[in-house]
Amino acid sequence: MDFKQIQQLIQPADSKILLVVMDGLGGLPKGLGYGTTLEEASTPNLNDLATQSICGLHQPAGPGITPGSGPAHLALFGYDPFNYQVGRGVLAALGIDFDLKDEDVAVRGNFCTIDENGQVIDRRAGRIETAKNRKLCKELRDIDLPGVEIFIEPVKEYRVVVVFRGQGLAGDITNTDPQAVGQQPLAAKPESEQAEQTADLINQFLKQVRSILRDHHPANMLLLRGFSQRPHWPGLPDIYGIRPAAIAGYPMYRGVSRLVGMEILETTDELDGKLDTLEKHWNDFDFFFVHVKKMDSAGEDGDFDRKVKLIEEVDQKIPRVLDLGPDVIVITGDHSTPAGLKSHSWHPVPVLLHSRYCRPDGVVRFGERDCIRGGLGPRFPATDLMPLALANALRLKKFGA
Repeated sequence: MDFKQIQQLIQPADSKILLVVMDGLGGLPKGLGYGTTLEEASTPNLNDLATQSICGLHQPAGPGITPGSGPAHLALFGYDPFNYQVGRGVLAALGIDFDLKDEDVAVRGNFCTIDENGQVIDRRAGRIETAKNRKLCKELRDIDLPGVEIFIEPVKEYRVVVVFRGQGLAGDITNTDPQAVGQQPLAAKPESEQAEQTADLINQFLKQVRSILRDHHPANMLLLRGFSQRPHWPGLPDIYGIRPAAIAGYPMYRGVSRLVGMEILETTDELDGKLDTLEKHWNDFDFFFVHVKKMDSAGEDGDFDRKVKLIEEVDQKIPRVLDLGPDVIVITGDHSTPAGLKSHSWHPVPVLLHSRYCRPDGVVRFGERDCIRGGLGPRFPATDLMPLALANALRLKKFGA
């Protein structure tokens, strides 16, 4: 279903939709005889809700495709991630409320550690503290290049945003992050003739970065990925006729929410703080996106047990969420992050959808093996979730005569 088609079916309603995204929720068993992190976790509240819901496994992108966080979230919001593509840089810049201009080229950066041979030995520079990040960004602001203004802003821990502003810049540039240790940072390369000048400026910038950071162990170099310029897409209010709000602490997810027309509500990184915000603004909006980040980080760190514990912490808060009385609640992840892989993966993600109008499917436990038998199917497109949520909220009228 494309946006023009769904716009013709939208009808007003007083119902409220709540989408809870447990980042990186999906996983794999850590060995023979084990379940996934979700299956090993004690989740009585999620299991009880699953018995009253329709469940399944959603596919964020195509079969076998491992999605980034941006495409995975766009799919949950109903945007085909292959048709609506944007680099991580734009999302990160919007997430920190940077005043991004149409001509700007934004890119996400990681402070990293390189050895004496110039090879990356830690892509995250030991997850340096944000305070250290700020000091390094301040030093890098001394970099001067002809004909371009450079903004270097801290995001969190080892992550930064770099924005290049000037005439004739282009965002179709290859990443300098090799995405693996044991390799040297890559040179930025243009993917079009128009981007040749921009790629040259970026390589000059990185040369100066390396010189400035050479004595700043462990953060002695910068890796860049997700070069992009701001796109102009239809927003959720126009497409779905809703008043949407995002409750997310991490800048990237605030950025993708702002890009699709959500109002960003101030909150903390802690789940209780997010729920405080949700309760405070419950009467102000009719669609809420609540993002819970830490499961993904535990998966990327290869920490199976910590991911289990974090899932259990979310489960304990489910009664507080249900007390608000959402007409539709969707609980899922954006993608899978198995601890054994220490990265995102292509595996479908568990999802439950509850409303008074849903058709419970017999699933009694919220986990991968149970959800694969759910009524939503074992691998349905994540882009179908928004129309299903709208239908259960009585916000879609009949199609045709």
